[in-house]
Amino acid sequence: MARARCLMDEHTFTHNFPNHKRTRKTYLCYEVEILCGDSGLPPDEDKGFLCNKGADQPGLPCHVELYLLERIRSWNLDRKLHCRLTCFISWTPCGTCARKLAEFLKENSHVSLCIFASRIYSLHDYEAGLRTLQEAGAQIAIMTFKEFKHCWETFVDHQGRPFQPWDELDVNSQGLSKELQAILQTRQN
Repeated sequence: MARARCLMDEHTFTHNFPNHKRTRKTYLCYEVEILCGDSGLPPDEDKGFLCNKGADQPGLPCHVELYLLERIRSWNLDRKLHCRLTCFISWTPCGTCARKLAEFLKENSHVSLCIFASRIYSLHDYEAGLRTLQEAGAQIAIMTFKEFKHCWETFVDHQGRPFQPWDELDVNSQGLSKELQAILQTRQN
């Protein structure tokens, strides 16, 4: 019998995903879709959520994107089947993680990646990293009401309550989307 998929509690979502808050943790919700054939994915692993491991936790700190790559590799997906991975993440990947995701995509042409981010991580070489990730074939966009609502309905233990958008959700999404597009369209000389 398959185990029930774990859902995020409401507070975790409402504290970490709103596009007007600055939080220290990064959460990532993912969905895997095999476009044809049997995926061979372990039961209930086609959807889930992960969180980065901070310095305040045992072991070495690790960004959530690296956890995701570990998880994907553990599935041993059939390279003959095309797999679409959609991620909803509270921050865009940092430069290093964006490059590691780009390397993964180059090595795994059977996987396509679409990232919807709540906010733009803006330290170090994040802009170059995001461009590298896009050049590797990833689609990167800012979350809108539609994606926040989808996450609420799919990944959150909402106890039947509907998604309640916060003030300025749409305005913040539009502003962040323009900022992201400017980053992705800029080419370094």
